Amino acid sequence: MKTPSQDQGVIQALLERLNNQRLPRLLAIKAQVDAGQTLADQDLAFLHEVLADADRVKPVIDRHPEYQGLVARVMHLYAEITKKALENEG
Repeated sequence: MKTPSQDQGVIQALLERLNNQRLPRLLAIKAQVDAGQTLADQDLAFLHEVLADADRVKPVIDRHPEYQGLVARVMHLYAEITKKALENEG
């Protein structure tokens, strides 16, 4: 079992990755699909990676409910992107 200090290190790394890598890329992909574009293969791979990572860090987030709102907002963004991308495919 992870200790709270170990969790804090993981959470700090996750937040840095979210702010510096994940969120900017998610917002760029959202802008693309909002403009009517479809997802490129690398965009799909990135979205799959984000979802897989979310599943892997779920135990840490479950232990820290103060971050669950942030995770919910990111997952909502993910859902918006995938919904609009599917609409664009049709």
